[in-house]
Amino acid sequence: MQRNKFGSLGLVSRLTLGGGGIGQVWGETSREEGIATLKLAVDNGIDLIDSAPGYNVCEELIGEAFGGRLPEGVRITTKCGIAQAAPEAIYPRFRESLLKSLPDMRIERVDVFFLHNEIRPEGDLPPAGHDHFTRWPVYRDHVIEAFERLKEEGLIGAWGLTGVSRAQCILDAVTETPRPHVIQAVANLLDSSGGLCVDIEPPRHREIIAAANSKGVGVMGIRAVQAGALTARFDRSMDEDSHDMRDFRRAEPFRELCAKWGEDPALVAHRYALGMDGVNTLVLGVKNRAELREALKAEELGPLDVEQVAAIDGLGLRQP
Repeated sequence: MQRNKFGSLGLVSRLTLGGGGIGQVWGETSREEGIATLKLAVDNGIDLIDSAPGYNVCEELIGEAFGGRLPEGVRITTKCGIAQAAPEAIYPRFRESLLKSLPDMRIERVDVFFLHNEIRPEGDLPPAGHDHFTRWPVYRDHVIEAFERLKEEGLIGAWGLTGVSRAQCILDAVTETPRPHVIQAVANLLDSSGGLCVDIEPPRHREIIAAANSKGVGVMGIRAVQAGALTARFDRSMDEDSHDMRDFRRAEPFRELCAKWGEDPALVAHRYALGMDGVNTLVLGVKNRAELREALKAEELGPLDVEQVAAIDGLGLRQP
């Protein structure tokens, strides 16, 4: 498998195994299938596994699959959201989360630890009832300090952000110092973060990716198939008015184009995302070996050719 430069963290496989699928976030699967998928991913050259406590059994499965002895070169990430925790509670919250994740995965440190909630500017008014965010001054003055303390203690190797906050906050974070080592950024042909964001603002995902690259920040592309909206069909029941179902309906011309090409939409969507400038590694949301094999096929085939990308972009599907 091709490996790409990953910011200051060296080389990384072009695909990352995401933990949401095997953790049973994206449809039904089994523990046994999750473990088999983990092993197949590593056997095929995937050397980064993206986990989180919120991915149900994902971290336990990592521990079971490898028994605390990760194959050489394999790296692990995990995450923690702090929302509006008081500044003095941030470091204890991070550390408590890690001290649960590490034993579950049977490892002593993670390679990257992410802040897993939005960052919003001071004074910005969120939608009613939404409180899962951290204010920019708290991030700048306290979150970074907590991350650096965890690095000094050897519990984490690096830190990062899930880059689906207010776009300007992520742009500021990757351009100011100290900056994150890694960001996770939306990378799909719709430029849609789906249900990850509660606000309506023009998407700036590609701008964020470019800014991160210019500052040596590693980029993990997420949502390549936009939670299933860019596949042939959803594998779980969906609310007809959900962000993801609306994206599914919007993507109908894409599926029609794939049908003309005789191609599976998920395969084409992965190849599109693999070709996006600045994406160092693409996080897979697969939940079983069959889906993983399709993603591995996409990586083997490589990015779409220029004419195919132009045809997709010409559909005018990007989120306005």
